[in-house]
Amino acid sequence: MEKQTVDPWKWGEHTNSVQAVEVKQVAGTLYCSGQVAIDANGQPSTADMRSQLLQTFQNLEQLIGEAGYECSGIVRLNVYTTSVTEFFTTCTDVYQAWIAGHGIKQATTLLEVRGLFAGLTVELEATVVK
Repeated sequence: MEKQTVDPWKWGEHTNSVQAVEVKQVAGTLYCSGQVAIDANGQPSTADMRSQLLQTFQNLEQLIGEAGYECSGIVRLNVYTTSVTEFFTTCTDVYQAWIAGHGIKQATTLLEVRGLFAGLTVELEATVVK
């Protein structure tokens, strides 16, 4: 797989994403449903947003790995949250560390939504290539 990122504006260097990702010679594409903080027994988390994000990362990593892909192949990562303000004040550091830890340069959209499944506060939706 060949991957090229496009970010024509200087301010883009200070974000944890890029404006576009082009991929060529892809061996496969995995479209992940939105992942949330649900445990192995199907119980949604009642923890704070930061803890939910950490559990959501674990779930996303497990899904991607079991499908035979790697998190470094994420080319699009959409974030849905019930509070953009809370996300930026309590989750940005762990979000950026997770992105950097996997060497991801992804297109992304951050959306504040009225509500998520079972009262959860954050959901991640990924597209992964290999």
